[in-house]
Amino acid sequence: MSKEAFANAQARARVPGSPVLNAWRAQHGPETTGRINNLNETRQSLTVQELANIIGGGAISNAGPVVNETTATKVSAVYACVALIAGAISTLPMPVYERTPTGRARVEHPYWWLLNEQPEPDVSAAVFWEYMVAARLFYGDCFAEIVRPSFRSNGVSAFRAHHPLRVFPFRDSAGDLWYRVQPLVGAEYVLHPADMIHVPSLGYDGIRSPSPITYAARQAVGTSLAAAEYSARFFSNGARPDFALMTPGDITEEQARLLRATWGERHSGVANAHLPAVLTGGLQVKELTMTPVDAQILETSKWNLEEICRTLGVPPFMVGSTEKTTSWGSGVENMSRGFVKFTLLRDLVKFNQEFNRKLWPTRQRLFVEFDVSGMERGDLQGENAALRIAMGSAGTPGWMTPNEVRHIKLLPPIEGGDVLFSGVNPSAGAASTEPASPTETAPKPAGQPDEGAS
Repeated sequence: MSKEAFANAQARARVPGSPVLNAWRAQHGPETTGRINNLNETRQSLTVQELANIIGGGAISNAGPVVNETTATKVSAVYACVALIAGAISTLPMPVYERTPTGRARVEHPYWWLLNEQPEPDVSAAVFWEYMVAARLFYGDCFAEIVRPSFRSNGVSAFRAHHPLRVFPFRDSAGDLWYRVQPLVGAEYVLHPADMIHVPSLGYDGIRSPSPITYAARQAVGTSLAAAEYSARFFSNGARPDFALMTPGDITEEQARLLRATWGERHSGVANAHLPAVLTGGLQVKELTMTPVDAQILETSKWNLEEICRTLGVPPFMVGSTEKTTSWGSGVENMSRGFVKFTLLRDLVKFNQEFNRKLWPTRQRLFVEFDVSGMERGDLQGENAALRIAMGSAGTPGWMTPNEVRHIKLLPPIEGGDVLFSGVNPSAGAASTEPASPTETAPKPAGQPDEGAS
């Protein structure tokens, strides 16, 4: 090798990244074509909500408290609803299927491990799905980067979830969507939509979605926070209505401040609620009556719970409110089916379609889909009766083989268990449709001689 070739090789080695990729970017990259003018550009048209989310604030409710993902989790109804939806989806398996002429069939594929066990080295699949669903409910959008083995490969080696406030979707001058990512460690980078899982919420405008918590349930969450603080202060003051300390004469402002501080120190708090008060100098206590607004604090909490549950699509009885009955029917089976149909499917279908359109090329016959059959199962007796009917009985053909039933019950297959029952038992033989005569079938009494015997 000549000195010039060796020097060129050393120069190429000093440049980070792939030489082929760097050469392609130099000619066709977005920085060269001008489709992205500045990777670090600032937006001039931030909304008030976006600015509040970036600086860690939130939406201010009419009740006073600021509503964001941190304060909203302090409301038990919000925490219970998000935990219920995210926890339920995180427990569902996501098999890989192949389209067949007769329907579908499960297949073994490397993506199964990523979707059901470990999407990235530091996170399990259950934690990944719970984080994605919770991010969509709190922020309106959830994002996961598709990590590929190389620039040329369309395969997937991992899924890396990103916090919604660290991903900034934008459109270039041609109107194409891009994603600017600011990781916890390292410099920011830009991703093509083919390398980003993005599941929005209701109100998606092509870039972002409004947060269900801070947009639709803002007033209910803010009122719940204010009501909780009011109740806490009510009990910290001895669980008594407001009262006034009256004196026969005038006192200075300093004396009034000292009297208020001394009284609060000795008689505030539940532990000091029943201590006797010693009044001197003609001091009197005048109790103020409780207003109807104070008496309705419990009703306000119930109304807020229903509003939060209505926004997130969760029936109140599933988060502990058992005062009202459900229209889904009674029994765990009906409740589970209603929860899957009316609450979970709005998320499951979005995740199914987003992963399928990003993972598989157009002409492949593979697809993924959440399996909700385990959640829709009923009680043991009803399930066994349904499986018995599925296998068939005398005169009724079956539509499931014994091995398919054993697969549902997580049991190993048996020999001969792949035969579908046709409704006729082959070992029974053909039975005569005419009844036999009594002389041919009735047994003779013991000791009775045969006819014609001598």
